[in-house]
Amino acid sequence: MTNPQYIEVTGRAARVGLESCERLLFARDSILYAFPGDNGRSLISLLDPESTMLTPRLGLLLTSACLTCCFAAAGELPVAKPAAEGMSAEKLAKVDVVMDGLVKDKKLAGGIVMIARHGNVVHWKSHGLMDIDSQKPMRDDAIFRIYSMSKAITTAAALILCDEGKLRLDDPVSRHLPEMKNCTVHGKDGPVTPGREMTVRDLMLHTAGLTYGSSGVDASDSKYRELNVMDFNSNLAQMTEKLSKVPLVFAPGTDWMYSVATDVLGRVVEVASGQPLDEFFQTRIFKPLDMKDTGFFIPANNVERFAANYNSDGKGNLTLKESAAKSEYLQRRKLFSGGGGLVSTARDYMRFLVAISRGGELDGVRILKAETVQLMTSNQLPESVGWIKFGPQVREGVGFGLGFSVRTKMSDWDPQGRVGEYGWGGAASTHYWTSPKDDLIVITLEQTMPYSFLTEFAVKGLIYDAVN
Repeated sequence: MTNPQYIEVTGRAARVGLESCERLLFARDSILYAFPGDNGRSLISLLDPESTMLTPRLGLLLTSACLTCCFAAAGELPVAKPAAEGMSAEKLAKVDVVMDGLVKDKKLAGGIVMIARHGNVVHWKSHGLMDIDSQKPMRDDAIFRIYSMSKAITTAAALILCDEGKLRLDDPVSRHLPEMKNCTVHGKDGPVTPGREMTVRDLMLHTAGLTYGSSGVDASDSKYRELNVMDFNSNLAQMTEKLSKVPLVFAPGTDWMYSVATDVLGRVVEVASGQPLDEFFQTRIFKPLDMKDTGFFIPANNVERFAANYNSDGKGNLTLKESAAKSEYLQRRKLFSGGGGLVSTARDYMRFLVAISRGGELDGVRILKAETVQLMTSNQLPESVGWIKFGPQVREGVGFGLGFSVRTKMSDWDPQGRVGEYGWGGAASTHYWTSPKDDLIVITLEQTMPYSFLTEFAVKGLIYDAVN
């Protein structure tokens, strides 16, 4: 990334991340930066908190060559050397080799890997390109379409309302969305009334009987397509009205199917809170957690940081799917898709995941109760439902919490994973996972469709192996 000669400051103090900086030394009226030199550590500069520029001190000039990574306002996640957090820098370097190899082989245009241990960032590297045509290098603060990584945020939003008593997990969805009252299940001889209604909990667990229109049950799928349920020119209220006419593929609570359920949950949040979903996200999650680049659209001043999206044939051929300059995300949409509509950065999403790993709190700001977070990060599927599945693919040992998949036992599925690991991903092959046992959080971001586990599976074992 670029190396400016000064750093803009917001607030009374600022923190600067320097890849080769051992640590940050804070003083009452200034900040000293420690830079490893020939004689161990040499003080480079003092930051005047009332100024907007770094000023030279101790007879040393701070030049652009000294700066090798990103700059941010006060409150950023602390940065640490891997060894200080019980990880091997040498072994983490293998992650860079793998990522650079995937870029060289044109399996992806570019990507970011960000790793935090004990809440401290120990690895944050960018690889390849944001845009192939313009040869624009990937940057640490690149903005990505995170698609289904939106789901955990929407679930957290609903759980905030549960913590406040405005929602209950076992509320019938129809208590908040009356149009969902009389949903029927597709049966051999026609529509069947289910034994019970879908609940808010079912929406979070994907046990509601809803689909994405690709369930293999023609009566449901054809109706879903006919009604154009996820029409981005409509709003969430219109979406759920249409969805209420689509037959469920199973009775609520009896099976698991990945679906539009989280988008319905987003509408529940709107009704229960009295706010549009984008406003609720902004006021209750993004602003409190300082997720400054996360939202449903890209402001004009951020287009230069927005990565292009690519189709891959998996054989080294990448074709442009959507450029930054012509993206649909440049316009505010009417449909706030809580299931897949957000854009974000590695930095922002890591802040969200660190808050979750700390029981719902970050930098003294609590968004969720610790006991609520426990429901998110532990398997909540009934034994009768079994493991999560996508068509014939059964991910043995993987259940689902309120918003995250959760690993409960080892199996042939993702054998490099860990028991207790929770996470998910997004349609453009973005991934994240947290291992509570290791106090480790990993995010990998790219823009490659269709969805592939290639990057996650390529680096996961290397990252775990780097844990001492």
